[in-house]
Amino acid sequence: MTGPAPAGIRYVSTRADTGAGLPPGPRPRRRRGTLPRRLLAPLAAVTLLTLVGLGPLLAPHPPDRTVGPPWASPDGSTPLGTDALGRDVLSRVLAGGTGLLSLALVAALAAVLLGTAAGLWSGWAGGGAARRVAWVGDLLLAVPAPVLALVLATALSGASAVVTASVMAGAPLTARVVADEVAVLRRGGWVRAAVERGERAPAVLLREILPALRGLATADAGLRLVTALQLAAALSVLGLGPQPPAPDWALMLREGLPGTALNPAALLAPALALALCAWVLGAASRSAGRTGGAR
Repeated sequence: MTGPAPAGIRYVSTRADTGAGLPPGPRPRRRRGTLPRRLLAPLAAVTLLTLVGLGPLLAPHPPDRTVGPPWASPDGSTPLGTDALGRDVLSRVLAGGTGLLSLALVAALAAVLLGTAAGLWSGWAGGGAARRVAWVGDLLLAVPAPVLALVLATALSGASAVVTASVMAGAPLTARVVADEVAVLRRGGWVRAAVERGERAPAVLLREILPALRGLATADAGLRLVTALQLAAALSVLGLGPQPPAPDWALMLREGLPGTALNPAALLAPALALALCAWVLGAASRSAGRTGGAR
């Protein structure tokens, strides 16, 4: 029992006074049937990729077949109307994302793999190796990716230009981010312990450091994917990608522009599909980057 404190003396509260020693209260329960918020974006991305992959099978009409008059308004058989050649807009939207997204996936994967390998090496070696990798990266980043893709498209196909430009513009950024993180992780206790056990650098990088980069690499891969998707769409709009009558979201933007006043859906539908795809993939990569981190 505590009485009044003498003059000049003040009591300090203890665990018993504050109740800090009491058992914690019940945790708030998540409602049954609901998903954790961190899973919503990845689940949306998986759903979107599945729909894009199955899109050609879900199309009500062949995407290159004329099913009505040009620029027809939406009706029962063509829910989004028709385009300049009387083709079903909905069928072309459902079939138009497969090639575009596949190209972006290949470009992003190549950029992330090359950039991660360079970043692991430069971040671990440091010194002159890091300076050389940084110098090459600065040299490649001096030319904007769209300009680089346009130059490459004069000698290569549109797909090859997109992949090459995405790798040249994305790999240096990935290497820079990975190298900075590796330089921090190599000072970790578990890494020093592995080195003291006599493990060689490749084994330490693969077994100890690479798993700790999972969240960072996933977030960076999403960014590279969205960038490659935008680059592929830009080239297609300029006529350097797939050629008519191929169904392609970006090509549909170019084809649907003249008939905007007659059937706005021919332009708005592929534009919304592109925007939704970029937004969902970006949100999923950010969510993965927050939930998967270092050890």
